[in-house]
Amino acid sequence: MIIPPSFRPVTNGHSEPNGTSIPQSEILPIINITPYLLDEQFPGAAERRAATSAAIHEACINFGFFYLDISAFADPRDTEELASLAREFFSLPQEEKDKLALSNQDHARGYARLKENVTNGKADNHEGLDFYRPVENPDKNKPLWGENQWPTIPGFREKYEKWIEKMKMLGPIVMEAYVSAVLIQRVHFVNVEQDGYWSGSSVHILFNFGYPPLPDDHNGFSCGAHRDYGCLTFLYADPTPNALQVLVQRFGIGADVAGLPVEQGNEEGVWISANPIPGCVVCNIGEMWEIWTNGLYKSTLHRVIHRGTNYRVSIPFFFEPNFDAVVKPLDAALRIQDSRKEPPSDKQYKPVKYGDFLLGKVSNNFAGGGGKYD
Repeated sequence: MIIPPSFRPVTNGHSEPNGTSIPQSEILPIINITPYLLDEQFPGAAERRAATSAAIHEACINFGFFYLDISAFADPRDTEELASLAREFFSLPQEEKDKLALSNQDHARGYARLKENVTNGKADNHEGLDFYRPVENPDKNKPLWGENQWPTIPGFREKYEKWIEKMKMLGPIVMEAYVSAVLIQRVHFVNVEQDGYWSGSSVHILFNFGYPPLPDDHNGFSCGAHRDYGCLTFLYADPTPNALQVLVQRFGIGADVAGLPVEQGNEEGVWISANPIPGCVVCNIGEMWEIWTNGLYKSTLHRVIHRGTNYRVSIPFFFEPNFDAVVKPLDAALRIQDSRKEPPSDKQYKPVKYGDFLLGKVSNNFAGGGGKYD
């Protein structure tokens, strides 16, 4: 039986960190990707796909985040195994982990120590192990030129490369659903593919984050508030509750601005927890989709505050455009904005080259002021 996409609320209600009760309507929606796994000729496939795209459209306008049910696409045991392997790596002696240090390669691929990553001027209370798309012809003068550094843990590389391939397949499937959501003509989507948005030097990134519990006297965050820079994020996290928090904009409700980037310090809204749901990944849009839709979709602030007793593991995969792709507002998105009843925005986003945008964003992400790609 195929479950239609829906906005099913999560039943475990909770309170916002400052005590504000979060109504059920503020829980992230759950959307099933199954209709886009069906053959287009399957009876009812077109209607189910349309419903999925409509659900994604509303989720991106209202939240910028949603749960993506991929239980028909990926075996949950695979992600559990990835988390177990990541936990095994992070439990190694420090000198063993340091053998894969970022500085060995391009300052992008490899291991980052606890608190080596910085968000909004504060050290994040996590360590990480990062992998990027392999390059065919390494060039030290170009960003991301290096080679991935793999732990020697048996099965680690094999299992992770299998998951990366799975997520690389999921990216275009979800992109097609987005394309339908903003009414982009199919021919335009094909042209975008042919223009090299997702081929050649397109970027895919897989991070592993290990989060020890925050000390009781710690006044920072496990990961400070930020927006994702690129296109789509698919996040798997272990079952740890109340760690990942998403800022849902609600005008007239002041958010806790502590730890927000200066330029977003006046945000209005509430922080809600995006607790893991079996069979789902948390999907959110990055700033490229905000530009493509001229702000109709928002890349949403999110953060991690882990005060539990366990060691939390999360594994985000970032599906990104070509490094040289020029991203600009789409005519279809502008037409949707013109047709909406809200007062039109006078702001039109300027085109950006994805690679330049990415490098500019991460230039201050590491302790000592050095960027990942220096």
